[in-house]
Amino acid sequence: MSEPPICDYEDSDYQASFWGRGGREYEDRVEAIALRRLLPRPGHLMLEVGAGTGRNTARYGGYERIVLLDYSISQLQQAQARLGRSDMYVYVAADAYHLPFVEGLFDAATMIRVLHHMADAPRALAQIRDVLRPKGIFLLEFANKRNTKSILRYWLGRQAWNPFTLEPVEFATLNFDFHPTAVRGWLRQLGFEIQRTLTVSHFRAGFLKRAVPVVVLVFLDSVLQWTGELWQLTPSVFTRAQLEGKASETPPIPAEPSQFFRCPSCRHRPLVVRPGFLECSNCGRKWPMKGEIFDFRLTPDAQDPVTPYGE
Repeated sequence: MSEPPICDYEDSDYQASFWGRGGREYEDRVEAIALRRLLPRPGHLMLEVGAGTGRNTARYGGYERIVLLDYSISQLQQAQARLGRSDMYVYVAADAYHLPFVEGLFDAATMIRVLHHMADAPRALAQIRDVLRPKGIFLLEFANKRNTKSILRYWLGRQAWNPFTLEPVEFATLNFDFHPTAVRGWLRQLGFEIQRTLTVSHFRAGFLKRAVPVVVLVFLDSVLQWTGELWQLTPSVFTRAQLEGKASETPPIPAEPSQFFRCPSCRHRPLVVRPGFLECSNCGRKWPMKGEIFDFRLTPDAQDPVTPYGE
């Protein structure tokens, strides 16, 4: 089976250029509101898939430990500089199609502004399902193809693709929009029960952000987010889903981060702890530590080429 390509943000200035200088204060603030509304009760261990530089990590209060996962070492290094290297945070470099964790490990997981880079979204979502404990909570944000702007452009003949069909649309290299019905279907097939849906970024338009004070846009968006239970017409949709099963089915969470992992190549566990790396006793692969970052990225000969950020 061929491997999906990976969008790599290595050495990009995404945090500074997009969130810092990109005029995205409105988007950041309304996403923070959505996360507060969807976060589950406090727990032991949370996984943040596509953590990047840790923009959202501090918003996941109440968890004893958070695992930040991203494919880019440089993004995780920026997260370390932002959050520090305390025992509360574990930094892991890996791709979403080959999560290096033992099954049933996490109480909760988040994937925010990540799914739109997934060429095989159901496969990535299945990986999340596998590493969640029964009754675990999954917070997912996805880019919505059936948003008001795309509908108007389609009706006016300025857009070729149909926003009402279920298949994803790749509007730029490794940038996908998804239909809400398709995403809900994938989650249900994987054993998730969708508990809540919020629509976010109702006013994501340059002329509105220039003309209306951000505090006003944020307030209006916070009110309209609740309409997500009725319809989804915004460019961003947040869902909270719970995995089926009984909470008592899994053993306690391991105390040491080295016990979190299985080999992403052959899925063997446990890994042997060596000075500076973890080793798989089954296939012989060695997974290094790089500045307190566990590096579980598969080598290029094991998967298709990575697509750098911006291409």
